[in-house]
Amino acid sequence: MGGKENNQGYTVHLEAFEGPMDLLMHLIDKNKIDIYDIPIAQLTEQYMAYLQQFREFNIDIASSFLVMAATLLQIKSRMMLPKSSAPVDEEEDPRLELVRRILEYRKFKQVSVVLGERAGTYEKYVAREPLPIPVHHLPPENLSISSLMEAFQTVLTIKEEITIPKVLVEPESYNIQDKMQYLLEMLSRSGGRILFAEAFPSGHRNELIVTFLALLELMKLKAVVVKQQRLFADIYICIGDMEEDDE
Repeated sequence: MGGKENNQGYTVHLEAFEGPMDLLMHLIDKNKIDIYDIPIAQLTEQYMAYLQQFREFNIDIASSFLVMAATLLQIKSRMMLPKSSAPVDEEEDPRLELVRRILEYRKFKQVSVVLGERAGTYEKYVAREPLPIPVHHLPPENLSISSLMEAFQTVLTIKEEITIPKVLVEPESYNIQDKMQYLLEMLSRSGGRILFAEAFPSGHRNELIVTFLALLELMKLKAVVVKQQRLFADIYICIGDMEEDDE
């Protein structure tokens, strides 16, 4: 009786190679060939067999594969030539150039594997913009009214009011508009910036209060700003459109 026919189909798997050097490395690793002592005849035969296999399955062969095939055949023919009786230098071995190219290709291949692994790792993460480093005791962008009141209270404490008998001198009246003009003129003469305490030169309490009210009115009108470089530093009164200088 005849054997049972097997009607199942079969699949032929062809390796995918990036180029002729990739095919050579595959053959060397597959046959555990010593790169420094390549059996060029065996390697050439297997390389040509792969190209023939590609042709049988109508796979286009790049010119680089054919150039490598020609190179292997050339090396094989040179290896078959009769050897001269003269001592042969190691560099005259026809395989040396091929060995150098294979070693160089292996280095690039190893590096590409490492880079591919890193790319696979880092593609799972999303980069973000650098975050600001937290700094303690940041300088205030602008002083609050309460801070100004505390600074003004310090001025009142430092300035000693001169006591004059009322029977001899009538108390002088002060005008907010006049003090506003006074502060602007002082700023103009001082290059657009003065110390907070310099705005209150007089020791008369009424004048100090009116001057402070004039300062608040100028701040409301955005004609001046009050700045402090950092905590516990001197307080400055500046013209509104003036850039803040670094100390």
